[in-house]
Amino acid sequence: MPIETGPCDAWPTNLCCDVDGVEADVLERWTLVASQILWALSGRRIGPCPVTVRPCRRACLESSSFISFQAGAGTGPWIPYIGSDGQWRNASVCGCRSDCSCGELCEVYLPGPVYDVTEVNIGGQVLAPEQYRVDAPGRLVRVGGGCWPDCQDMAAAPGEPDTFTVTYRIGLPVDEAAVAAVSELTCHLLKGCGGSGSCGCKANRNLTRLVRQGVEMELADPTVIYSEGRTGLPLVDMWLTVVNPYRQASPSRVYSPDFRYPRVQQCP
Repeated sequence: MPIETGPCDAWPTNLCCDVDGVEADVLERWTLVASQILWALSGRRIGPCPVTVRPCRRACLESSSFISFQAGAGTGPWIPYIGSDGQWRNASVCGCRSDCSCGELCEVYLPGPVYDVTEVNIGGQVLAPEQYRVDAPGRLVRVGGGCWPDCQDMAAAPGEPDTFTVTYRIGLPVDEAAVAAVSELTCHLLKGCGGSGSCGCKANRNLTRLVRQGVEMELADPTVIYSEGRTGLPLVDMWLTVVNPYRQASPSRVYSPDFRYPRVQQCP
């Protein structure tokens, strides 16, 4: 998967601060900034983002002149493995067998978390949603008979003959708690960056103690707060503790040299 640089769109907000007099573009910009900050601090998982992939099946035998992947017609090699009962068995590289299914199960893997599938296009024909389903973790399963294409023409544009594309949204939904958190951070940024207050961009990050007219105030060191992946805002930090308690920088992934990931077009 390509390196993710931020959410696709600004998160929805329900602002509790007064935004009268704030220009629409200013409000939109700082809402997007708040969304980007919370997206990164929450482990880069929140906010469904559309992605189109072209699934690639691992080759059965590179030296073979013909390979069939149809159910019951696999002609590729067999790989020995030890089953859960300790017995040796042979696994076909070409088949779509699953350890949870008695027969053939035609499926492709979609790097996730998968929020939903918006389109499956095979050679220009869009499949109906009833013709497939998504099983965790991110397995797109063909139902109602048939199977996914054995191969495709990667030089052809998506939608042309001999192509296979899957468009889906990746990420976790922005729930009400996330909306409340991004709303609080947006208001905090607007008070300094988009207005005349002393919050946000105009906050004095070097101030830890204030003494005036006999009143002494001890303030938290903001550099320590930021180094811990927090913002100092109660609602925001409470939400971050819930969704990212171990302060992960990105979602966990498992890589295998034997697994071939779907191809994603980056440009144009």
